[in-house]
Amino acid sequence: MARKPRVHFEGALYHVIVRGNNREFIFKDDHWKQNYLEIIKRYKEKFGFKLYGYVIMDNHAHLIIEVTHIPLSKVMQSIQQVFTQKYNRKLRRTGHVFEQRYKAILCDKDQYLLGLIRYVHQNPLRANIVVGLDYKWSSYKEYIDETSRYITDIEFPFGLFDNRLDRFVTFMTEEDTEFKKVTVREFSEDIDEYEEISRTQTKEVKLDLESIVELVCEEMNLDKSKINEPTRLRKVANARQLIAYIASYNPRITQVEVANRFDLKQNSISMMLSKEDVGEKFRIEIEKLVI
Repeated sequence: MARKPRVHFEGALYHVIVRGNNREFIFKDDHWKQNYLEIIKRYKEKFGFKLYGYVIMDNHAHLIIEVTHIPLSKVMQSIQQVFTQKYNRKLRRTGHVFEQRYKAILCDKDQYLLGLIRYVHQNPLRANIVVGLDYKWSSYKEYIDETSRYITDIEFPFGLFDNRLDRFVTFMTEEDTEFKKVTVREFSEDIDEYEEISRTQTKEVKLDLESIVELVCEEMNLDKSKINEPTRLRKVANARQLIAYIASYNPRITQVEVANRFDLKQNSISMMLSKEDVGEKFRIEIEKLVI
């Protein structure tokens, strides 16, 4: 089954987790941690995304990224690819460096950002690597020490504490019970198993297939009867792809059902959804499509 394309809209906030392939300690040496940060910085300047927090452990890393018009898939593909090339070339190896697909959780900025920043900063503490939050390879130091500012966009989160360092430090050192409560399932860290976050943080389309067809045809000013006709018209192809994309976010709608609706084979639908730029192409206003 084809992977679902990442949900993309300008301003989307993601908790991104990357891991070494087979849980290898690809960041064990400080050299590689610094190298990874430098690559993130390079593409942050190129693509203009915001980075609200990070922590780089020995075998995995957490990033808190808010995208602009460039989708997360493009951002992460660039970062991971460049690091992989440098890592393999330096160590004279081949093959995967990271697990084949990073994990990215779409988060509500208003509800989860501060809890997520605290959660990420407490990662080395939970792993018993440090006693407090003074970990060299996290963004915490950038928040509390002006001379350490390097890559993190601290202005918005810090402003939520009225730019008062004492309030920020107090919040960061508190136990993150509230964040755990809203995620329902907890993240287990370091030499850990990662569990999917609760659907309370994800977007799920409730519309049935026929309602999606009607919505898309109306938006694209397309006669609904044309959606099944054999044609090479770009407008019809785009409408089908958009319908399949929206339908992929309703767990009750299968690819077979979509294929039957279009009088197509299932692999045609899989091909539509396998393209990473689907979300960017249509700039879906996700909030308008969910109940």
